[in-house]
Amino acid sequence: MAKKTIRTIPQDRTPMPVQTPATRVTNFDEVAIGYSLEDALVESERCLMCPKPACVPACPVHIDIPGFIQKIIDKDYRGAYDVLSDANPLAAICGRVCPQENQCEGVCTVGQSLEPVVIGRLERWVGDQAIDKGWSNVPYIKPNGYRVGVVGSGPAGIACAADMAKAGCDVTIFEAFHKPGGVLRYGIPEFRLPDTVIAAEIDKLVKLGVKIECNTLVGRLFTIDQMINELGFDAVFIGTGAGTPRFMNIQGEFLNGVLSANELLTRCNLMQAGDFPNHDTPLGLGKRVAIIGSGNTAMDAMRISLRMGAENVYCIYRRTIEESPARNEEIEHAEEEGVEFHWLSNPLEILDDGKGNVAGMRCIRMELGEPDESGRRRPVPVEGSEFEFEADTVVYAIGTSANPIMGRTSNIKLNMRGFIETDESMATSFAGVYAGGDIVTGGATVILAMGAGRQAAASMKQYLGIRDTEVVYQNERSAPVNTLFGIVREEHNFTRVTTRQEAE
Repeated sequence: MAKKTIRTIPQDRTPMPVQTPATRVTNFDEVAIGYSLEDALVESERCLMCPKPACVPACPVHIDIPGFIQKIIDKDYRGAYDVLSDANPLAAICGRVCPQENQCEGVCTVGQSLEPVVIGRLERWVGDQAIDKGWSNVPYIKPNGYRVGVVGSGPAGIACAADMAKAGCDVTIFEAFHKPGGVLRYGIPEFRLPDTVIAAEIDKLVKLGVKIECNTLVGRLFTIDQMINELGFDAVFIGTGAGTPRFMNIQGEFLNGVLSANELLTRCNLMQAGDFPNHDTPLGLGKRVAIIGSGNTAMDAMRISLRMGAENVYCIYRRTIEESPARNEEIEHAEEEGVEFHWLSNPLEILDDGKGNVAGMRCIRMELGEPDESGRRRPVPVEGSEFEFEADTVVYAIGTSANPIMGRTSNIKLNMRGFIETDESMATSFAGVYAGGDIVTGGATVILAMGAGRQAAASMKQYLGIRDTEVVYQNERSAPVNTLFGIVREEHNFTRVTTRQEAE
């Protein structure tokens, strides 16, 4: 077979079929319909199969990207899933919500001349095939007697639990909500990530033997200290996320009609507010909704507001679209659906209607100055540029802080921002307790949280003395390896030698 070159591969990336804006804004069905088999085969041919692919180290969980794409080309679709699931237990989820454009696709060699290979869409296609056909990889697992507790069933907790279960541990996940999935369930609308996909991926975790205890708030029913010292867990992983919303401390924040994006999304996604009164979750969303912020969570809040009946939805952001942290695709979809963007605008006050309700917002125009510590140009107020507009609901989507329960109910060391402090191995100050994901780093992506969960699992295995077959031990040794009969001396076991007299 002739070697692929930039000139011989399909030149344009395969477009993703989507619902039209006029249709999708009236429903909660998934916006991106997904690739057909023909689409997947065409897009796969765009991969150059680089001998030293930059995309693999750019993936936080180090998926063998050329490996699974080659399997698609070979029409070995189950083999493609086997390659993917070896590193990522949530392929159908990550293919939908991860910012591949800033990770694997961002360093794709094809992208130096053409648009990069759409790795995320191929990952989603393989993940969906696995769900449709009931594929799952459950290896032979020999129990080792260790009990591991995982606090939180979000992406970090899922990844850690899967790796520890495969290593033979008895794993239990404790989830505060009534359904597992963490931020995947409560924080991402169904039009981006359907519940059926989350349920299918969670089911694969259960098939590995992982037990999930919902409605269990660790830190209130029992503490991390009790898990280790009283409940018999040999190691614990904390992946509770960063679910405490931030506000701006401006006048009017305590008016009726002000809420966080976390509350809005949780009520709609997890508590079925869109089906009120069949589900007992009122929302009280107004007709004119202003969302403060421009990240992916803000985009979700805007787009869900339109589907919940808002007539006008405004995005208020103090920088420009170039500095927006949201994915380009999410901004484009929001614009197509009718969101009105107010770039370079910063709220000064939420206005009162005189009865304790939101009546509008007073803002000021901004201009960009010198870059700040984030590398983005700092917004500077333009004197005399204040303006007001009407609104009856204001939603804050400007980030989250650490959930304080863990810090208040245990002796775990926290950093200055209240997040759990860990070393490079994800170990906390409490022996046997590890942490990862947003509770350590602050708000990040699904795949980064999964990477932290897997890194913590590797460290937990080492702490418990479980041999990790994925580790090449020789690479960890600075001294020459001393072997006997091909086995490293430190790993020799002993057996009792029976004498002839005993045998008789």
